[in-house]
Amino acid sequence: MDIRYDGRVAIVTGAGTGLGRSHALFLAARGAKVVVNDLGGAVDGRGGSAKAADTVVAEIKAAGGEAVANYDSVDQPDSAAAIIATAIDQYGTIDILINNAGILRDKTFAKVTMEDFEAVMRVHLMGSVYCTHAAWPVMAENGYGRVVLTTSAAGLYGNFGQTNYAAAKLALVGFMNALKLEGQKNNVLVNTIAPIAKTRMTESLMPDDFSKHLDPELVTPAVAWLVAEECQRTGDIISAGAGYYALVKVEEAKGVALGDGEPVTPEMIRDNYDAIADMSAATPFLHANDLLAKVGKLLDI
Repeated sequence: MDIRYDGRVAIVTGAGTGLGRSHALFLAARGAKVVVNDLGGAVDGRGGSAKAADTVVAEIKAAGGEAVANYDSVDQPDSAAAIIATAIDQYGTIDILINNAGILRDKTFAKVTMEDFEAVMRVHLMGSVYCTHAAWPVMAENGYGRVVLTTSAAGLYGNFGQTNYAAAKLALVGFMNALKLEGQKNNVLVNTIAPIAKTRMTESLMPDDFSKHLDPELVTPAVAWLVAEECQRTGDIISAGAGYYALVKVEEAKGVALGDGEPVTPEMIRDNYDAIADMSAATPFLHANDLLAKVGKLLDI
């Protein structure tokens, strides 16, 4: 039985090109009413145009779907709220929010300006926060919501010249980890996608022989599953691209107890570092309190 989104209202930010466009077209083809948000700016976030969002809306309508364009920026609370308001004004509610909008201003940390650092943080991190914050009360009241955040391998593992982008992308994982706990009681589930795709943001970063396999349409199925009604996962990070899909987890080593009531010295850390860094019995945690419970058991406190 096909997964469908009939009667659901979805917002996809940054949906004028690339990944966002792919997500919006797929959801609309499966019955969702879609708000196609795109500022229409350059890769660095400067400028703006209605053309990108309008083109995707036209594609959706030509295929028999329902969609409306929105051109607001995600990077300010008021304009982000206006994106959510578009869904409510046009369709009466919001069920699905895919936070996809992003910009790049790549430079080494020695050369990046704080203006460019903050601009990237504001779009990726705060843009997702602003949009989700505006949608959250509606979803909570309805007792239903699906939120997807977009992280990156650069945030999860690092990438040269992308300290601003990487910081924002990993911060979104922390945002999800807390938000998933707050949303569960109201059936508002929050997950994160880590795309591997060739888009206008990444085309200059990937070798041609690899990027030819990285169509955005190969990321969308994972996103589409995470926003499906039957999906009950929350707090997951899914790496997706080129037909490859994998769950990503933050885990902690088994750990060691040192000192036995006596002062712990850096020499003790040095001498036990292999055991401290041994990930063979690593443990994932659902909640910060799980870590406290583990530490308490290990130290018998």
